[in-house]
Amino acid sequence: MPITIADVAVRAGVSKTTVSRVLNGKGEVRVGTADRVRAVINALGYVPSARAVGLARGSTRVVGMLVPALTWPWMGEVLQGAADVVEAEGYGMLLFTCTHGDESMRRFASQVSAKSFDGLLVVEPEGTLDYITELHEGGLPVILIDDRGHQPGFPSVRTTNESGARAAAAHLLAHGRKRPLVVTGLRRFGCTRERLAGFAGGYADAGLPIDSALVVEGDFTFECGRVAVERLLAAGVPFDAVFAHNDLSAAGALQALRDAGRRVPDDVAVVGFDDLPLAGHTHPPLSSVRQPLREMGAAAARTLIAHLAGTPLPDTPTVIPTDFTVRASTGTT
Repeated sequence: MPITIADVAVRAGVSKTTVSRVLNGKGEVRVGTADRVRAVINALGYVPSARAVGLARGSTRVVGMLVPALTWPWMGEVLQGAADVVEAEGYGMLLFTCTHGDESMRRFASQVSAKSFDGLLVVEPEGTLDYITELHEGGLPVILIDDRGHQPGFPSVRTTNESGARAAAAHLLAHGRKRPLVVTGLRRFGCTRERLAGFAGGYADAGLPIDSALVVEGDFTFECGRVAVERLLAAGVPFDAVFAHNDLSAAGALQALRDAGRRVPDDVAVVGFDDLPLAGHTHPPLSSVRQPLREMGAAAARTLIAHLAGTPLPDTPTVIPTDFTVRASTGTT
């Protein structure tokens, strides 16, 4: 059986409150009594739980992080950025996913009720924004990463989806590409609408509005990019470029073009979005709008921990701009 604080108290002949005071350095305890308690702790090998000590001190020095799933292609970058800051600041992290739907959220809610963490970083699982907003309004500090266009009433960290997509349009236009196929993400996501608006706006400004037949809704998967290209090729719809709303669907487009004997970039140029490590390892390597994923995770964690140390939460979103990485899928310049 694990050693408990009650075991220490009985062996030392003191109350559990006295043991807690010795552990936490709070309250007055006579030197001899404190030494006796410490001796018993060492003899029994008692290790107080971080949560118990944290609650006694009024904080856990633990940050919660809620995400939809770890299978999202860019989730690891966001998590690493947040974890780097959390660890450097001497905090721990509790990670929660929503891979089991309501059951996952019930488990998460139980940890909220137990006050297992001091603040929360969130990549919003679908359908949870109202609940997360309630938590924030109830006093739990919350920072949202990658706002999907909902503009919540609490701080967020986001990137420039629209201008990033405009940069993709400008790059393709500079290479003479006049009929781009656009493989979007799910339309209900704010990032999808922003990327489509930015890219279409770039072409419209150049006097080349995008044919609606060249805009295909996808779901950010490899398969959606592959299928979109295959269907347009089979239908004989001409296009000289592909702009996919993430690198994974762009990789699917590359596969379909290669299978059809189309040369990239000579026949069709391809651009993705995210600039994940994957982009440098496709065939050919993929030009991509770089989303600052690790920086977004780090910025959110810094904001939350600074708030826990007494800094007010910001009133406006933190925006970290995209960049553009040129690789062989569009040419080398």
